Amino acid sequence: MSLFQFFYDTGPKGFWIFLLVTVIMGGSTAYVSGRAIAETWRPLWHALGYTLLIGLAARFIHYALFEEILVSLRNYVIDCAVLLAAALTGYGITRRRQMSAQYGVLKK
Repeated sequence: MSLFQFFYDTGPKGFWIFLLVTVIMGGSTAYVSGRAIAETWRPLWHALGYTLLIGLAARFIHYALFEEILVSLRNYVIDCAVLLAAALTGYGITRRRQMSAQYGVLKK
């Protein structure tokens, strides 16, 4: 049993599936969601709600396409943690760009 399988309930090809579905597909979706939240000047906590929904979609894709466990709290929490990091990255980059454009006069 690998270290990845210790934390994430999956089969032998699980790391590559996790990388494809959660990190690449879900992460890019969460990143864009974080950007959209920041561009519309909504608060940061909105990213959490969107992340939880994207996490559900990622769990369903794991289940439907790769026959992994659908209802696994541990996998869902790990998926949501990765997705939240991507959403916060998108939010932070966009918000910093907005603030520097909006309040560029305050630069030293």
